[in-house]
Amino acid sequence: MKFYYVYILLCSDKTYYTGMTNDLERRVNQHKSGYRKNSYTYSRRPIELKWYLQCNNPLEAIKVEKQIKG
Repeated sequence: MKFYYVYILLCSDKTYYTGMTNDLERRVNQHKSGYRKNSYTYSRRPIELKWYLQCNNPLEAIKVEKQIKG
């Protein structure tokens, strides 16, 4: 069974980043390493994983992410 994750990161400037992925460990490591220079978290490293939710359905994960983002 495939899982989808909604996650919240705390950035070094005390802001939060919310995202969704199907591989939480890989995605958090990408944020930590600065995988994309134009991403929100790149200049706000180091980051810390504060919360995540595992979902069975990608639509459920998208719904939760949208609820969090408002």
